Amino acid sequence: MKGAREPSTLRPLILAVDQDAEALGRVERELHTRYEADYRLACESSAENALERLRGLETSEDVALVLAALRMEGIGGVEFLLRVGEVRPLAKRILLVDPPMDRETLGVLPPAMALGRIDDFEFKPGLPPNELFHQAVTDLLEEWTRPYRSEIHALVRVVGEEQSRRVHEAMTLFDRYGVPCSFYAADSEEGRALLEEVGASAEKLPVIVMHDGRALVDPTNREVADAFVGPEPSPERQTCDVVVIGGGPAGLAAAVYGASEGLETVVVEEEAVGGQAGASSLIRNYLGFPRGVSGQKLTYQAFQQAQLFGAEFRVMRQATALRREDGSLLVTLSDGKELAGRAVIVATGASYRRLGVPSLEALNGAGVFYGAATTEAQALKGQEVYVVGGANSAGQAAMHLSKYASRVTLVVRGPSLEASMSDYLIKEIKRTDNVGVRLDTRVVDGGGEGRLERLVLEDTAARRTETVPTAALFVLIGAEPRTGWLPDEIARDEGGFVLTGGDAPGGGHQTDRRSSKPSSMPLETSMPGVFAAGDVRHGSVKRVASAVGEGSIAIRMVHDYLGET
Repeated sequence: MKGAREPSTLRPLILAVDQDAEALGRVERELHTRYEADYRLACESSAENALERLRGLETSEDVALVLAALRMEGIGGVEFLLRVGEVRPLAKRILLVDPPMDRETLGVLPPAMALGRIDDFEFKPGLPPNELFHQAVTDLLEEWTRPYRSEIHALVRVVGEEQSRRVHEAMTLFDRYGVPCSFYAADSEEGRALLEEVGASAEKLPVIVMHDGRALVDPTNREVADAFVGPEPSPERQTCDVVVIGGGPAGLAAAVYGASEGLETVVVEEEAVGGQAGASSLIRNYLGFPRGVSGQKLTYQAFQQAQLFGAEFRVMRQATALRREDGSLLVTLSDGKELAGRAVIVATGASYRRLGVPSLEALNGAGVFYGAATTEAQALKGQEVYVVGGANSAGQAAMHLSKYASRVTLVVRGPSLEASMSDYLIKEIKRTDNVGVRLDTRVVDGGGEGRLERLVLEDTAARRTETVPTAALFVLIGAEPRTGWLPDEIARDEGGFVLTGGDAPGGGHQTDRRSSKPSSMPLETSMPGVFAAGDVRHGSVKRVASAVGEGSIAIRMVHDYLGET
């Protein structure tokens, strides 16, 4: 987290490199036509000159985007953009290729994308118009400018202590819901001025100043949500066709398909839409996104899509009980109200598994974070940080942090990464100079004055401990299902995951009135009319794509169930 960003006296730089003078001229023409008003533009005919230009820039000079031709003498385009990432890790990178793509090009692009050497590729522009070229450019510029837009166009301003757990939580929530938000330290000149403006003091923090000027003093998440969108107008008991509990990928998919297919759909989400996927810095293998997509962008757009189809959301509310009464399934919410649905889809996902180290739990949000590093990464520039976990989510967090931190260390309990992490990610970690891996290691202690300053690591193979300095610890060691609130009638496995279909006692089958034969309902629980989808379900694949698929399939089964009742 940081204070308001000082506006640069220079516009951000877009740099293009190609040894083909004619092709470079076309790129230059396109860039000047569309982007000259907001960006400085520069072109170089060699990779060596371009690197020299980048290294000669002042640190205050922003580099937004670098475009480079694939084929260049000396330093090729992929190698050049890899070096750009080392010099300017925040700059976006596009590899320009000649149409049509030959076998050599097709052999180069997949590893370049998978290993994070480039952000995207695009054909060199020809005769205008070149809208696909500009789409690639503007998409990356939108990603690059997002952190700065939040400060310049902030709808919400947060005043508090920089390392406050509550400030981190609030900023993360605003980010997940796509609300531009800026932070001001309470002891800064801007922070003091803002507190005075709204008639608040620094004695009780944080103070959240809303878009309409209202100041909320140390509010709960629910109070923030009610202040931003207005209190929920629902009656004490609202009826609908289907209640979806959970706003992760499975719940969002159920909301989109349910609402779009004419079902009156209400979604209950206790925190931020998107679940764990929404906190992922980059999902590389989601269908249709060749360069990957941030979890926040994917899930927020699904949230908007569901709303446009008519799904209603009860955010910052938790489902606390479920029972059947008078032919309806009643879901009790944490605000005391009830939702009466003809069917229910449980898509509560799973919560991050904790380290269980008391000294570190006390610093949760003050240097110790559970989940991906999207919100805090920029504030860790030049710092040493640690990531605990050996699966893809931990590897992705480490790679995202490596763009900002001076060094990232991945702490893994097991003897290798191969058993739990994708091969492409292992290769990316190995070739990234400022990312290290400590195997057969666990975090046993840590501490600091008000925030995390040190960790105690135990080498389980050598049976020795070591104290290391650090600015932050990100923990991604698996998850536990959020099913403790469900009634005993819904069967679960020993880990608490919901049993469905043939795994559930008496579940997974409905009688088809047309043939009097049982039809398979593989996502139905042992409680008729209640379905489970996504990570909360026993045997789920634990992938975003599979959760989305299960959410949509659950709606089909709801239709079948409602047709038989």
